[in-house]
Amino acid sequence: QVQLQESGPGLVKPSQTLSLACTVSGGSITTNLYYWTWIRQSPGKGLEFVGHITHSGNTYYSPSVKSRTSISRDTSKNQFSLQLGSVTPEDTAVYYCAMMVVTVEAVYLEVWGQGTLVTVSS
Repeated sequence: QVQLQESGPGLVKPSQTLSLACTVSGGSITTNLYYWTWIRQSPGKGLEFVGHITHSGNTYYSPSVKSRTSISRDTSKNQFSLQLGSVTPEDTAVYYCAMMVVTVEAVYLEVWGQGTLVTVSS
């Protein structure tokens, strides 16, 4: 059974870079059909897709954050990471990593991490 666990600082100062890692257990991040995804939820708002990295290492980012976002992976650690630069208080959110399953028939988020709160504040 695949499990995901986010890790990283819970407090980041404005203009700095938010860095989170997601460790995957019970499955490989190079397995075909899986896209490794970051999603966030700001206080009082809905879920927002941030971006993903595919099983082959290709990335896609939400246009709203694309210019300051990077998602990478470390296959030796079975981990993928998020870096969000030039953060503002509007980037305060619970950040989730998730496993997205992509098939011809359907696309869905099958496994979620528990989420980690990141607060942007001086």
